[in-house]
Amino acid sequence: MDVSSEASRSWLLVNAAGQTPFESFVNGTDADEVILDLEDAVAPNDKNAARAKVTEYLNSGGRGWVRINDASSEYWSADCNALADASGLKGVVLAKAEGGNHMWDTANRLGGGVPVIALIETARGLARVHDIAAARPCFRIAFGVNDYTLDIGVENDPMALAYSRSQLVVASRAAHIPGPIDGPTRDQAQLADGVALTRRMGMTGKLALDSGQIAEINTGLSPAPTDIAWAHAFVETFNKNGGKPKNGSDLPRLHRAQTILHKADMLGIAIPAT
Repeated sequence: MDVSSEASRSWLLVNAAGQTPFESFVNGTDADEVILDLEDAVAPNDKNAARAKVTEYLNSGGRGWVRINDASSEYWSADCNALADASGLKGVVLAKAEGGNHMWDTANRLGGGVPVIALIETARGLARVHDIAAARPCFRIAFGVNDYTLDIGVENDPMALAYSRSQLVVASRAAHIPGPIDGPTRDQAQLADGVALTRRMGMTGKLALDSGQIAEINTGLSPAPTDIAWAHAFVETFNKNGGKPKNGSDLPRLHRAQTILHKADMLGIAIPAT
């Protein structure tokens, strides 16, 4: 089952200048989404060739997201021009988004209807995250955690970044867009803790640099079987009781149960039969 981009959990970044055909990544991974990376993964001298390779793939039956260079760079305009008519483009991830104007400018250069994921990688981007999220082209927000920690001068530590992650979650909810996508965990030994942190913070997706991380990300960011069973039982009992709350906690619990069941449905996870 293809997972909609709104509910996608795992986002695999693929170096657009690499030698492996894109089809191998797309067909060989269980990632919900593949992002062809034209930004940091590609050296300046390789940008043109990588861009041409991406557009050829997208115009030859391939589909995917593309991370493009930031709006202040010399490469942004060329990226937008090349992708504007790409038939298989699902959307773009805009590096170093720092304002709603970046979202609008990018969307307009791409023809107006292309979804844009804002990658927050700087203090300036975080300070303007509500403006970014509220811009109509903003599809989701992602956390460029490695560049962000360098920009603000902190360690990549859960406590140091808790406020920043929370801001992305709050901005997404306030703008009525899907939950944000967390940054990658580079160390495989720390992946379980990284996925658990993503979930605890209220983020609903995670970037990955290695296809070997996908299964753990998908499992960790999906509703647990116990949660689905609880949600199903609660809704069933609530309805059998006439749909009337018994106390002040019932309606919030009902909303949580419905949210769990809706996400399970979007991810194609079986819900217990009545």
